[in-house]
Amino acid sequence: MVAVHGATLSVQPGDRLAIVGPSGSGKSSLLHLLAGLEQPTSGSVTWPGLEDAARHIGLVLQGDSLIPALDVAENTALPLVLAGMADAQARQEAVTALALVDAADLAHRLPEEISGGQAQRVAAARVLAQAPRLILADEPTGRLDHTTGAHVLSALLTAADTTGAALVVTTHDPAVAARLTTQLTMRDGRLLAAADAASDTEAPS
Repeated sequence: MVAVHGATLSVQPGDRLAIVGPSGSGKSSLLHLLAGLEQPTSGSVTWPGLEDAARHIGLVLQGDSLIPALDVAENTALPLVLAGMADAQARQEAVTALALVDAADLAHRLPEEISGGQAQRVAAARVLAQAPRLILADEPTGRLDHTTGAHVLSALLTAADTTGAALVVTTHDPAVAARLTTQLTMRDGRLLAAADAASDTEAPS
């Protein structure tokens, strides 16, 4: 089974791109390819505008991505510490990022002490703290209520605006997609432009 095929995508600085489609359409697989978590069996994924893509791409994944032994602030600060920032400064940057997603009060809690929705907000804060040049977010609002989801998306958009980063979000929520400038559709592993997606759903006359 091929998860993604025939997909061509160019992401430019400042892009605000939504990739929409139902579960199983290939959205997450495409995002994993863009992030370098998976390698394509044919074709290539390159980031010529990023000298060190691993350091300049921030990734918000679905599901649990926090380290159980670290508290929320430590989880959020971890990429900064690994990049060489002093622990105290990294923690302060982490708390600032947590505040952006209304999660500063979770700083001292362990992952097992917070809900799945709260963990998703922390994962978003961890990316915001890095100030990457490209933000990839896989269903960042999928486990959140409407109000919290809107707040997290606003934080991602604000972070992208502040740093000039491109933002690519996968979602099945039309309200989320509408807040990004460009919408593309994934269907059966194919990436379609908006016009192509519309014509593909038209019934024959």
